[in-house]
Amino acid sequence: MKLRYFVAIIGFLTTTLIYSQDKQITLEEIWSGAFRTEGMQALHSMNNGTQYSVLNYNRQNGTSTIDIYDYKTLKKVKTLVSSEDISELRGFFDYTFSKDESKVVLTTNEIPVYRRSALGEYYVYDINTKQLTKVSDQMVQEPTLSPDGTKIAYGYENNLYIKDLSSGKVKQITNDGEKNKIINGITDWVYEEEFSFVRAFDWNADSNLIAFIRFDESEVPEFSMDVYGSNLYQTQQVFKYPKAGEKNSKVSLHLYDLQAGKLQELKVDKTYDDFYIPRLKWTNDANVLSAQYMNRHQNELDLWFINTKTNASDLVLAEKDDAYIDVTFNLTFLKDNSFIWTSEKDGFNHIYHYDKSGKLINQVTDGNWEVTDYYGFNEKANTIYFQSTENGSINRDVYSVKLNGKNKTQLTKTEGTNSASFSADFTYFINTHSSATTPYEYTLHDSKNGNLVKGIKDNDRLAQKVGDYVTSKKEFSTINVNGNDLNMWMIKPADFDKSKQYPLFMYQYSGPGSQQVANRWNGANDYWYQMLAQQGYIVVCIDGRGTGFKGADFKKVTQKELGKYEVEDQIEAAKKLGSLPYIDASRIGIWGWSYGGFMSSNALFKGNDVFKMAIAVAPVTSWRFYDTIYTERYMTTPDENPSGYDDNSPINHVDKLKGDFLLIHGTGDDNVHVQNTMRMVEALIQADKQFEWMIYPDKNHGIYGGNTRLHLYKKMTNFIHKTLGDKTEDNKKEEKEPSKIKG
Repeated sequence: MKLRYFVAIIGFLTTTLIYSQDKQITLEEIWSGAFRTEGMQALHSMNNGTQYSVLNYNRQNGTSTIDIYDYKTLKKVKTLVSSEDISELRGFFDYTFSKDESKVVLTTNEIPVYRRSALGEYYVYDINTKQLTKVSDQMVQEPTLSPDGTKIAYGYENNLYIKDLSSGKVKQITNDGEKNKIINGITDWVYEEEFSFVRAFDWNADSNLIAFIRFDESEVPEFSMDVYGSNLYQTQQVFKYPKAGEKNSKVSLHLYDLQAGKLQELKVDKTYDDFYIPRLKWTNDANVLSAQYMNRHQNELDLWFINTKTNASDLVLAEKDDAYIDVTFNLTFLKDNSFIWTSEKDGFNHIYHYDKSGKLINQVTDGNWEVTDYYGFNEKANTIYFQSTENGSINRDVYSVKLNGKNKTQLTKTEGTNSASFSADFTYFINTHSSATTPYEYTLHDSKNGNLVKGIKDNDRLAQKVGDYVTSKKEFSTINVNGNDLNMWMIKPADFDKSKQYPLFMYQYSGPGSQQVANRWNGANDYWYQMLAQQGYIVVCIDGRGTGFKGADFKKVTQKELGKYEVEDQIEAAKKLGSLPYIDASRIGIWGWSYGGFMSSNALFKGNDVFKMAIAVAPVTSWRFYDTIYTERYMTTPDENPSGYDDNSPINHVDKLKGDFLLIHGTGDDNVHVQNTMRMVEALIQADKQFEWMIYPDKNHGIYGGNTRLHLYKKMTNFIHKTLGDKTEDNKKEEKEPSKIKG
């Protein structure tokens, strides 16, 4: 076996390992927030380019403030808004400026709808007049100020409304909205979940036109979930959820003219049979709207420019891929309406510059690495700023490059994960850095060369606190599996003794384009892994084929066969690790959540001679149960690819179960429905297979709230100890002296 190590440099934590670590991490501490990091909340660069704003919350008196800071000095200049000065508000927890920063929308109360959507109570605060205007007496969605700051648009009960902030008059611009039938300007469930946006309307630059997507979900099948609550009778949540192969919402593009009071449908010069509109965005021309249309297989993406004055439409860019195309938010229009675009068309995700007619001017970045974020274009310096994996796929660095692709400069100097927030004029950027050994730190840098200007905020207190606990370094390496060098991290017990044998506990997610092996600071699960390591386990995570940031071929190899190559990689990796002298090959377990639960189930069933146990939390058990956009992107439809759906779904391999299996799900999971677990349970019962399971009433895909997370992790920890832990002295004695059975 070949293991190549590029072990992370250990700083503060290594020294404390030797001298002072003695406290044990507990689940109670992890889930009480004892290891929470400090950050900069709601950071916004002011238009003047010399100042930025952040949201500060005073826990003692419950007040919120938007405070302005100077980039050069990092000193607080003033408090722009304070809830203490506004009698109508007790506090607010988010804010959004108008384009000219004369007004700000304050979020005071929100009720979650799905993963990204919420119903909320919002106010508009006029910074000059100090006047406060409530957006609506109702709980509304996605309030968005017009660019000139005179009006605000929002969604309510599937219709769109516009409020004039001077007169207070409200205009309802659509009237056909109806629950589970028609939605105007707000995405349906599957668009929100899989295309990652909720607000499906946009103001033009002149504040006189609103474009929006209309969703007709009348023919989309309904899914229902019992909500048990605390009343005598349960209620039901019924919503439209298109499972793979079923009907989607019929989408159409519409325009409302505020001056004419006229509503019209916008059409493009191409007939689409079954399609998506995953993005819409106005260009810098107030009359030209861009819209992206995508076929149902998601391997063809068209970018249209629609002239709303003449109703003419131009297809400016058409991309095709043998597998699928990822939709991004990176489309950026320059002053001449040429545009920046990112694409994987050369095998890695890179930046491209096109003229306004869609003719390629040049490929801005290239190489066997991925652009992972696009930060913006500095017109004066003719420079693009971006984040990439050029310094290794587990790391992130910030770079600048000229629009013509020349003079690429690395702006961040510290290895790990770096991300930037640039000032409005691109003079400065605030860098957020962390690594496996360094908690989040925020520093100010010169955007010309990346030189450090000043430190802003760090988490040294947390680093010192963690230093008091028994922890181990996270060792990064690659492991050669099935002909590929796969990224891996490993955590060993602090008192690791290579002459002993340890049980192995593997974690993975493995979904297309995902990444779990990354050089960044701890999340809550990392502290859990540290706790398990100190209790005698070696914990490992491996990103197999199908995961991201190593090129399109590596990511898209799983196309039409989700769960085949990814599972093969986890099984083979477990075998290789099990051959190490310090790992007990008879005690190997695996766990995962969501796609990871799909994977851990498959690994236990298909790798029944390798894995002794598995935990599956909120797993997909058959891709036939999951939504259209995600599933068909990778699998096409069940009618087109029945073997792809069935051959690698764990529900069809329950007869292979030999080890210990713990299945966990929340009944209020609107994403991966508890149906997945119920059908798996029935299959296991009919196959006469024993297993354990846990149901969390009314909990969604995240399974949290109150004491829930602590209970969940206690449940999983106990199961790990029971199935992988050391045999008790009684058991050892019993093995040597088997009990006699009286007949």
